[in-house]
Amino acid sequence: MSNITFDHLIKRYTPGAAPAVNDLNLQISDGEFLVLVGPSGCGKTTALRCLAGLEDITGGRIIIGDRVVNDLPPKDRDIAMVFQSYALYPHMSVYENMAFSIRLRKLPKEEIDQRVREAARILDLERFLQRKPGELSGGQRQRVALGRAIVRSPSAFLMDEPLSNLDAKLRVQTRAEIARLHQRLETTIVYVTHDQVEAMTMGDRIAVMREGILQQVGTPQDLYQTPNNLFVGGFIGSPSMNFLTGTVSSDGGSVRLKIESLDIALAGRVAELARTRGNGSSLTIGVRPEHFDTAAPGAADTMRLPASVDVVEFLGNEDLIHTTVAGKDVVAMVPSVRGVKVGDQLELHVLASLVHAFDPQTELALTGSDGARPAPPPAVPAQAPAPAAGTD
Repeated sequence: MSNITFDHLIKRYTPGAAPAVNDLNLQISDGEFLVLVGPSGCGKTTALRCLAGLEDITGGRIIIGDRVVNDLPPKDRDIAMVFQSYALYPHMSVYENMAFSIRLRKLPKEEIDQRVREAARILDLERFLQRKPGELSGGQRQRVALGRAIVRSPSAFLMDEPLSNLDAKLRVQTRAEIARLHQRLETTIVYVTHDQVEAMTMGDRIAVMREGILQQVGTPQDLYQTPNNLFVGGFIGSPSMNFLTGTVSSDGGSVRLKIESLDIALAGRVAELARTRGNGSSLTIGVRPEHFDTAAPGAADTMRLPASVDVVEFLGNEDLIHTTVAGKDVVAMVPSVRGVKVGDQLELHVLASLVHAFDPQTELALTGSDGARPAPPPAVPAQAPAPAAGTD
């Protein structure tokens, strides 16, 4: 097992074009499960392919253990990659697919058999060893692809959206299997996905990327509770965080945020922050849907938003209600027992301690959930050129 370091990594596909990966600095600890996440075109797959040696880098260094691997071919980097497509040989059995790469290394037959059968046992594939890939389900084929990587006993596993071809139920099942596999093998995993739910449920840490630039790195709890900027706040969490931008108004006592024709009375740390920024300043507040309720919590540190209910989605124990607040779409997740109906006029209540605040101009967070100001991420150019094709 090994530490992995991206040291000022830059990758351009075309000279003079905007970098697909721009000055990436990231350290991944030995045995860590790190998830690279972001929308299509953010550079996460490009970074992974550079690490694997499948792409030449433009600048910087990639270090695995104590070796700079910039010029090493993939086969000499001691990593194993699991792709979005299973990439299995259809004419070979499961056993032969799993054994193929280590047979090329000329390992003893007994050792090959031991490694394949141990991986099959770990992945519950023992009864499928003589079947061909075409006789397996999608989830089983993905486990074979994982098994093919496991038998190599690499320093690190690199996984590029391995669950994207599975249906929703299988994705949930297989991501739990991968998490258990990591706990068992204790090997470094670098995992790429655009699905923030996968990232939140699987990663020890998450690295969020946007337009080739690393925005924030931290535990799932860090990113959920203290996003560095509007992008991270809106990307992490499902459903997404609601944002409302208005103008601060203070008369020395109450502090309000004027949004269109609506004045929202601010409370707690958000009010103090707005007062510090001054009358006439702009402020964006962010509230996660699950932090709203339609019943007042009975606390002084409460903010209230009058809302009109447009759509109600029944989720069983909870309702996802789509509302209009000052002409803006606001989504709230509330207990189904509240009995909210389409057309209701109601107040959404939220504790001020759960409200995030952002600067509308810089998009940087002004406070975290505990009132501490997070460290700003690297700035994203206001009008960055579109990344080159194939830069996920």
